[in-house]
Amino acid sequence: MAAESVDSNKSKWAGSGALQQILAFASLIILIIFFSLASDNFLQWSNISGILLSTTVIGILAIGTTFVIITGGIDLSIGTGMTLCSVMTGVFLVYLDLPIVIGVLGGIATGALIGLFNGFSVAVLGIPSFIATLAMMMIAEGLALVISGASPIYFSDITGFNSIALGSIIPGVPIPNAVLVFFIMVLIGWLLLSKSIVGRYTYSMGSNEEATRLSGININRWKMKVFTIAGAFTGVAGVIMASRLNSAQPALGMGYELEAIAAVVIGGTSLSGGRGSIVGTMIGALIMSVLTNGLRIMSIPQEWQTVVIGFVILLAVYIDMLRRRKSA
Repeated sequence: MAAESVDSNKSKWAGSGALQQILAFASLIILIIFFSLASDNFLQWSNISGILLSTTVIGILAIGTTFVIITGGIDLSIGTGMTLCSVMTGVFLVYLDLPIVIGVLGGIATGALIGLFNGFSVAVLGIPSFIATLAMMMIAEGLALVISGASPIYFSDITGFNSIALGSIIPGVPIPNAVLVFFIMVLIGWLLLSKSIVGRYTYSMGSNEEATRLSGININRWKMKVFTIAGAFTGVAGVIMASRLNSAQPALGMGYELEAIAAVVIGGTSLSGGRGSIVGTMIGALIMSVLTNGLRIMSIPQEWQTVVIGFVILLAVYIDMLRRRKSA
């Protein structure tokens, strides 16, 4: 009975979700064409590579929070959580002098623990996700500053760490490793959401949590799993950010959660839960990066770039509201 309910919820999502992906992809193509005509420098490989590289961190954060938003929740802790994961990676590699593999896994595990704590607060303690993750956002920010002594942790003496993000494992192809990691995360997120029981229950909880509970599914346990998965993606983003900068910056991270959530919404995931996709989120993250890069190339002042992006987010949320009204 539970499987039938979940499959029904997933099939209801499929039609409108596919349409939303097409619209998001069409918007991305229109932006690319517009900025290509506006500037001859836009389609140069160096600029395209820069767009892809700038998409990685926000994109990975967005993939993780897609799971949470589909359940009908929200995660405001991913920005500062990413910073704490970067700092802990620095602690493992610089302070404790552990091997790179252990340090990287430790950074990812830190993210998973943050997610697990969020999930416990929401599922077991019954705290609304907005409040629970807002509190964690402040906790992570404070811990990052305390643990690092409010000073950056540099990886200059850690051989090969910088190559995790900026190196290239494909001979003759100047694609940074961070971009490959991003697409690997897209694949993992897609498999989890579309081909596993985690994804089926994620959609089901977001579509009708009470019906899912009555179907015999342990809502609390699966919510904790969803938040833990989102936290693991945050950990990966933290490692990539630290590698890109070759340092852990404890004051960095605030505001990243808003950009990631914006990418999720632009990609077609409904803030009310029950609908969304990893492919749509990837497209949404690319739209954010292309828009920011294009405005910068056109020499639009930073403050006006922020205004434009704000209006784009507002439009995406409004479209989501119209879609929900039509479905109702």
